[in-house]
Amino acid sequence: MISRRLAKRILDVLLKSGGSFSEIYIQKKISNTVKLENSRIESSISGFELGCGLRICFDDGTFYAFVDSLDKESLLNAARTLSLAVDKSSGGKVLDLTSQKSPYKVKIKKYPSTVIPEYKRNLLVDVDQASRNYSSYIIQVTSNLSDSEEEIYIANSDEVLCFHKIVRTLLTVDVVARRGKDTRTGYKSLAKTCGYEIFDSISPNDIALKASRIAVNMLDAVNAPVGSLPVVIAPGFGGVIFHEACGHGLEADAILKEASVFKGMIGKKIASEIITVIDDPTLTSHWGSFKFDDEGFASRQTVLIRDGVLESYMYDLKSARKLQEHKTANGRRQSYRHIPLPRMTNTYINKGDSDPHTIIKSIKKGLYAKEFAGGQVDPATGDFVFGISEGYLIENGNICEPVKGATLIGNGPKVLKKIEAIGDDLDFAPGFCGKNGQTVPNEVGQPTILVSELTVGGTGI
Repeated sequence: MISRRLAKRILDVLLKSGGSFSEIYIQKKISNTVKLENSRIESSISGFELGCGLRICFDDGTFYAFVDSLDKESLLNAARTLSLAVDKSSGGKVLDLTSQKSPYKVKIKKYPSTVIPEYKRNLLVDVDQASRNYSSYIIQVTSNLSDSEEEIYIANSDEVLCFHKIVRTLLTVDVVARRGKDTRTGYKSLAKTCGYEIFDSISPNDIALKASRIAVNMLDAVNAPVGSLPVVIAPGFGGVIFHEACGHGLEADAILKEASVFKGMIGKKIASEIITVIDDPTLTSHWGSFKFDDEGFASRQTVLIRDGVLESYMYDLKSARKLQEHKTANGRRQSYRHIPLPRMTNTYINKGDSDPHTIIKSIKKGLYAKEFAGGQVDPATGDFVFGISEGYLIENGNICEPVKGATLIGNGPKVLKKIEAIGDDLDFAPGFCGKNGQTVPNEVGQPTILVSELTVGGTGI
């Protein structure tokens, strides 16, 4: 995207006033989104981004600038201006740039740029029709099909040089069902770091039917119970509770800010011994996967909790240096306009050896939480409140009526110690994570888990 010679020159200019680290991050991204609503194409948007972010680190400070082009003089001028943020007599030189290697491989079979608009339109029309044919109670269907092709170039004064491509495809389906005065919603998504071959193995209509099933099933919902109950959390999106209530507390910037209950807990038992939690951007084609993180570090698996014992935090370059630890490929940023931060990738509770049906059979009276809506979390304490968008009563070992108005209230670190059983049915769900004004794609995951006791807020007495 730029020559190696120019990259070295820019890095040297950034360092000339004495910075301890300099970096170039270049991004070229083409994106497309088509939205269908009320059985017609509501919008079709295409975007193009090209630019370069420049960074200097000195002591505890980070200085950042970006340029919306790759013009040589614009980049050099921005580097000269940014270097003035550091006031020392002399700086270092970059001797060489070494191309980085990564074992992560993905073969893209159907690039978004090769897919004609008619195919995308027809796909969404089929999704809309499949949803509406599911039930006469379906009154509204909104579907979005998004894709992107991204090229990323990174060079830094640690003599790192890397270039990689990321292709993403995303389908979301929102459904509204109404019967009489009752209105319920259903939502499902499918997302991978791959091209349109994503639909070769999973039909878009299957996603539509799952969203429709949720909305229609919930029309029969009874009032949710209130009180302390055993809760079985379904595989897949149930992992969002760990992500929000515990995962952010394991990102190293929270440790540095002393804003995490997990500070100083490395090597200590923080969860039930049956719990192992992993962050892994090397999972092939998963939504949070990549070849290199946004600081040029090759992706790798990090075990966060092993057999209940806290083993590692998630680090970017700056936090790793500050805490004198190794980087964990968790330096991520939204775009070239943003500085990298330690962020989760594909974060999940690993599978256990229990049969999910046996777990449910063990509950005399409890709640089965299958899908979650919005929630609130205090990242410093792990206290959370999550709404349940699809949940069911468990009575005498059987999943019974759906419930409405249910919330789960608890504390993430405490919940980790109350997990009594883990199923062998690990599954994942894609999403987007916001932090410090930046949004990045990631994935949550878990098998069926049994929490011995959680406070359920609801409308039943």
